[in-house]
Amino acid sequence: MTNPPATSAPGLKEWLLSDTPQSAAQARCQRLYLAWLSFAANPIAMLGLAIIVVLVVMAAAAPLLTGGDGTEQTLSNRLQPPSGAHWFGTDELGRDIYDRIVWGARITLYIVGLVGIIVVPVGLFVGTVAGYVGGWVDIILMRVTDIFLAFPRLILALAFVAVLGPGLENAVLAIALTTWSPFARIARAETLTIRNAEHILAAKVQGASTARIILHHVTPLCLSSVIVRLTLDMAGIILTAAGLGFLGLGAQPPLPEWGAMISTGRQYMLDQWWLATIPGIAILTVSMGFNLLGDGLRDVLDPRSGGSS
Repeated sequence: MTNPPATSAPGLKEWLLSDTPQSAAQARCQRLYLAWLSFAANPIAMLGLAIIVVLVVMAAAAPLLTGGDGTEQTLSNRLQPPSGAHWFGTDELGRDIYDRIVWGARITLYIVGLVGIIVVPVGLFVGTVAGYVGGWVDIILMRVTDIFLAFPRLILALAFVAVLGPGLENAVLAIALTTWSPFARIARAETLTIRNAEHILAAKVQGASTARIILHHVTPLCLSSVIVRLTLDMAGIILTAAGLGFLGLGAQPPLPEWGAMISTGRQYMLDQWWLATIPGIAILTVSMGFNLLGDGLRDVLDPRSGGSS
């Protein structure tokens, strides 16, 4: 007697697209998969993701992609145009610009990563507390936020760096101090729309403290909007960091920071165009990548944009 053929287990795609999820974990995976499908259907967003992935891979594999760390000086090769030996040419000290661009990607990711780690928690804390507690707490926190919003970001960053002193870490702190306020505004607006939702009222009736409600019920609902804003703000963060580097207040020589490279290269702009042009193209490309990625994430994460929530 022959046994009936065994039924093949459902594939991963069928499990992710099942109409009847068997667990909360499966439901969360389905939401993530559907969000990815919506994101992947947007070619512009995928282009932005590709640019950021290339940036991350380039920064991580910098020792493998370059012949040095971008600080070695070879005066006999100074101001060489782009060629097979030096793809992007060399600078006034004979340093290979390609190497400096690749290693500068690490500095760029270091800046945007640290700024993001600082401003997201601060903005969420200020915005959710102000929106949920209300009253005089809301008034005080929002007036402080308005003070930071009233100044142009680069001007305020310059003021903070002037107090803290030039340097990469001080530049990161200065940029973070000038960037958190829009996130607080967004978090407060989201909190005002959800603080009277049924599940939050139910948690309050069950005796949950204000801190627990804000941390476990309000903050997760505000996080998606804040992440979208952070991605869109990355271009501004990069430009502010480049501006500080251009003025000599950010990363200090011999670190291969793109803004500082443009500042040095402008002295040779008429004859050796590549010194300032190549770092400028790098800043433009990465900023565009973050903007395109942010637009795609907004379509996916913001239900009011018409994308998949």
